[in-house]
Order: sequence, then structure tokens, then C-alpha cells
Amino acid sequence: MGRVLDGVAIAAEIKAEVAEEVKHLAKRGIRPGLAAVLVGHVPASEIYVRSKVKTCSELGLFSEMIEPPETVTTEEMLALVADLNARDDIDGILIQLPLPSHVDSKILLDAIMPEKDVDGFHPVNAGRLQAGRPALAPCTPAGVIEIIKRSGIAISGQHAVVVGRSDIVGKPVSMLLLHQNATVTICHSKTRDLPSITRQADILVAAIGRPGFITPEMVKPGATVIDVGINRITDLAEFERLFAGDGRRAEIFSKRGSTIVGDVHPKAFEVAGAYTPVPGGVGPLTIAMLMSNTVRAARLRRGL
Repeated sequence: MGRVLDGVAIAAEIKAEVAEEVKHLAKRGIRPGLAAVLVGHVPASEIYVRSKVKTCSELGLFSEMIEPPETVTTEEMLALVADLNARDDIDGILIQLPLPSHVDSKILLDAIMPEKDVDGFHPVNAGRLQAGRPALAPCTPAGVIEIIKRSGIAISGQHAVVVGRSDIVGKPVSMLLLHQNATVTICHSKTRDLPSITRQADILVAAIGRPGFITPEMVKPGATVIDVGINRITDLAEFERLFAGDGRRAEIFSKRGSTIVGDVHPKAFEVAGAYTPVPGGVGPLTIAMLMSNTVRAARLRRGL
């Protein structure tokens, strides 16, 4: 079994650095602020957003949670975004997805000032990222780079294969790896003979959103495997495919009726030289990088 890359420990390290940065900014009369917008009542989203707000408080950032009703319109949301864009005490704006189907999320995300787009989804930030200019990078891809670098794993000169081409993870993480001088191959659902390509990877990033998709035969022995996927499975047959023989996991599955698995089959980790577990790998880095982005936005907005 390869070396486990501890996302929880690395996230704690980044948060400690953010807290120190917040203290330095406080001496200049600056307190970075994050506005988190949560529409309606989606339990998983509520937990996630409240965790972000709680982390802000722990690190000394100002935060404000705004909860429009499920019936809010796109026009009302645009007015809210315009108000947050104009507020000097708000450095970062986060709109928790998914939004109700009647709300146009693309228009809303594009309406956020690029300087306050701490999720890194705005086309301007995407363009800046591609051009290698200062930009707010999406939090999960930025976290992938941090977990690799802070674990002492070389990126420069390595062949990185990214499975998944989403605007949120696949494309931006490919750009970030390229900026670190990796040779990058992007694969997706239409890629021919995918295993022959993934087996070439020194660094394999799985972000395709399919439970246990990357099997042991798809991993080069000794490779670093970064599992971005978070999939909840409830089907017993699917559980057996992924966790046959894992008595402890079977007991938990029996009690809860579900379990979490990434995009990498657990057996594939036995081939890897290093890997991120699920949970406890990339996930914790997402909130840590959101905090880091908020502080960075506060600095960039003030020319610091």
C-alpha cells in the first residue's frame, strides 16, 4: 500500500498560515470578509456552508451568511450580487451550488466581480489562470496542487494525467499542473483506450465523478494518485464490487445504508506510491483554499 497523503493535516497547515496572514492584515486595519449565499434548504449544502462560515470565524475572517428563500428569482439574486460587489467589507462572494432550477446560475456567477470570485469560476479568472497571470484559482484544483507539493512530491517534468474535463476541476487542475512544468494529458469519457494512457501517469488525478472508476490495472506502479471524487453509494452490489472483504466498512454500511467512495477503486491504492484517501484527502483542502483565496482577494483588491 502506498503512502497516504494526509489532507486533514495539510489543510490545518494552510489554515494556520491564513490565520497568521489575517493577523498581519489586522495591523493595517484590514479584515478579509466572505459572503456565503445559500438558497433554500438543502441539508448537505447547509452543513457545508455553515462549515465555511465557522472556519472563517476560527481564522479571524469576517463572514456573513445570506439565506434567500427557495422562491428567490434570478433578478433578485442579481440585485443581491450587485449589493455584495459594492460592499467594501466583502472581499469574497460565494454562491453555494446547486441553485433551484428556476435560477440562472451561469448569469449569477458571471455577475460576481472577478476580484471577489473566490470560487475561481468567473471566465475572467479562468482566462487569467490559463494565461499564467495572477488569478483566484478554483479551490479544489488549488488544493490538489498544495497536497502534492506539501507532500514533497515532484511535479516538474512528471507526466500528469487528469481524468475529467469539468470547468470546476479537470480543466483548471490541468492548467495548474502545466504551470508547475508537468506534461499534462487530459482524458474524458470519449478517450480511446483510457487504461493505456492512465498507466503512463506519474501523477494521476481522478475527477470524473464515477465511483471506483480507476481500477488497479489503470495505475502505473508507484504513481501518485489524487482522488478528487466524492460519491455516496447505497447499492449493496456496488458496495461489494468496491469493498469486498472489508469487514469494518461492511459493518458501517450495514448500519448507515451508505458509504463514501472516491473515483478510484480502493484496490488501486495498493499499486500507488502515494495517494489521497476518501474521505480525508482532497476534500479538507477545498475549504482551506477558500479561506486562502479570501485573504488573497483582500490583498489583490487593495494592491498589497
